[in-house]
Amino acid sequence: MPWPKKTARSSRYDAIATLPAAMATATGKVVMSALTQAAAVPVDAPPAPRHVAIIMDGNRRWAQARGLPRLAGHRAGVEAVRRTVRASIQHGVGWLTLYAFSSENWRRPPDEVVDLTGLLRHFVRAEIAELARQGVRLRFIGDRNRFSPEIRADLAAAEEMTKANRRLTLVVALSYGARDEILVAARAAAEAAAAGKLDPADIDEGRFSSLLSTDGIPDSDLIIRTSGEQRLSNFLLWQSAYAELLFLDVMWPDFGERHFADSLAEFARRERRFGARPG
Repeated sequence: MPWPKKTARSSRYDAIATLPAAMATATGKVVMSALTQAAAVPVDAPPAPRHVAIIMDGNRRWAQARGLPRLAGHRAGVEAVRRTVRASIQHGVGWLTLYAFSSENWRRPPDEVVDLTGLLRHFVRAEIAELARQGVRLRFIGDRNRFSPEIRADLAAAEEMTKANRRLTLVVALSYGARDEILVAARAAAEAAAAGKLDPADIDEGRFSSLLSTDGIPDSDLIIRTSGEQRLSNFLLWQSAYAELLFLDVMWPDFGERHFADSLAEFARRERRFGARPG
């Protein structure tokens, strides 16, 4: 699928990419502006979780604390996405889901919504070639119909371009809300039953899961939330039934490969019993 033609509005977000890298971090650390070739997973490394999901929180507070505009915080958050994708590949994580834009985010100030959706489009277009080169497959979940036709076309093109990649599947949750996802699936099941296409007695966890937007995606093993907040905020409620939860007191723009590695180490220390007694 070819990329839609570039519009004049996107030029603002091209300019964003040229902002000084120092704006993306106040810790003095060098921020990589592109993905680099991933290193092999160490032989003695503990098994990585198959699926890591992250609630990327703290962009606005990060910018406010530094006297920067909101957009600078969101841009710095994009740098953290790049680092996290690279770290996921390095540690052998197969699935990474990022909560990028919730269904509730539409209620933010209109100018911020415009900035967020514009930055999303810029990121998809600017990063797709490098992601494809790294063997990353892109998948988007959530209500795409609320986005403009241009953005929907960009998302579809990115999925098509990377569909054969298997090194890492990057799932981006956009206009996503878990309660709505479950309601949509419940309605689909009810309609199928009313039409005589589905026996209600045949609805089990597997059948219901196939009606969710995450069909074909393994349940999350580890959910990380940054910024110190300790809640799921309507994210993967069905899929997180047995996920390990980790809440970090670090703003998303400062989240780096060390934080990711430490999170995987904490995951490895936990005993997962899935409701059963050990032994």
